[in-house]
Amino acid sequence: MGREKELETLEKITNMQRDLLGGLYGDFFSSSEAAKSGIPKNGSEIKVKASDTPLSVNPMEDAAAALEEAKALFAKDAGLKPTGPAPVQTATGGDKPEEQETEPKEPEEDPMVTLDNLVGLTTIKSDVKELMAFVKVQKARQEQGLKSVPVSLHLVFTGNPGTGKTTVARIIAQIYKQIGVLSKGQLIEVDRSGLVAGYVGQTALKTQEQIAKAKGGVLFIDEAYALAQKDDAFGQEAIDTILKAMEDNRDDFVVIVAGYTEPMKKFIESNPGLKSRFNKYIEFPDYSIDELEQIFDMNCKKYDYVVDEDVKHQIRALITAKKMENLENFANAREVRNLFEEIITNQARRIAAMENPSNEDMMKILLEDLKEDVEKVELPEEKEDVEKAELPEEKEEGETSEADADTDTAADVQTSETDADTELDPDNR
Repeated sequence: MGREKELETLEKITNMQRDLLGGLYGDFFSSSEAAKSGIPKNGSEIKVKASDTPLSVNPMEDAAAALEEAKALFAKDAGLKPTGPAPVQTATGGDKPEEQETEPKEPEEDPMVTLDNLVGLTTIKSDVKELMAFVKVQKARQEQGLKSVPVSLHLVFTGNPGTGKTTVARIIAQIYKQIGVLSKGQLIEVDRSGLVAGYVGQTALKTQEQIAKAKGGVLFIDEAYALAQKDDAFGQEAIDTILKAMEDNRDDFVVIVAGYTEPMKKFIESNPGLKSRFNKYIEFPDYSIDELEQIFDMNCKKYDYVVDEDVKHQIRALITAKKMENLENFANAREVRNLFEEIITNQARRIAAMENPSNEDMMKILLEDLKEDVEKVELPEEKEDVEKAELPEEKEEGETSEADADTDTAADVQTSETDADTELDPDNR
């Protein structure tokens, strides 16, 4: 009880001293202003006596530190936890902000490593590495004062949806920055709707806005052939604006156009300006079934899902069936992503019905989570199993005695003849 009274008294003293020091601090500044204006405070001269002890830079900090030290001693005797230091007031009266420790950012992955880690795309990786090596050497020659071969950095990506065109375009933008070709290396992704406006004269402005965002990086135009439709003045205006920007900003601006193979070829051939600037094509092939299954597994690992072994072959069968259903316009990795989302949605519905699901329950994907998807398609594996299951029954039926077979045959022939006679007999019509 005595210690609590001492701490209460100390708190009162602390508040009184803080008010007193604050008043003296205000008087000090008031005196300084009066001295500057030549008017002595209270009509008398202010005499400052020099002291052998150097003045503190900030007396408020010293006073606060001393009070906190005394407070900590009392608290230690009472077995109490000392409080933290009081906020230090600045000359403006506000609290001095504490310095926040910023955590060091994780280093970004090398874009070449990111490229190598992509599933499949063997030829694409080789083409990109060859292009980067050539561009890098030409830039080095130019920096050394040697003649360099002009190379177009603009690219045409062709292939079906979901084959990795956008992902590779983003990696190329980062590589261009890494080797010093681009200053920023950002990727701005647009399509026709992001470039074309509804009124004459506005398309150029809208396209210029996207170009301004992409300067220092890459402007990626998906389904670019949609800009070159018949009698389309708006699309042509966007194309002309982009071509002018490519010419005016050739040192720090790259355009990559992408879309289906045949429409993209027609698009480039339709305009001499496009044909002269886009001379490097990269074809993105469809993923194989093994690669699509690997992409599904990567999604599971990324989001902490585990697939039972007896479910994996069913997922592979689903992927195969979906690809066979739509060979021409199969969405590849995008289709696999949609399948993954459908399955985990079914799994979430199952888990939600459980009372206390464990982590293992929430991670595991079971065969019943594929039920709705399995019902939509005919699985090749199941079909083979059904055929194999029916073979023994067919064999047993094949072991029927020859006498029975002859009897059945004779009966069938007799029945057929009787029916024929009945149809020919006019009395039975």
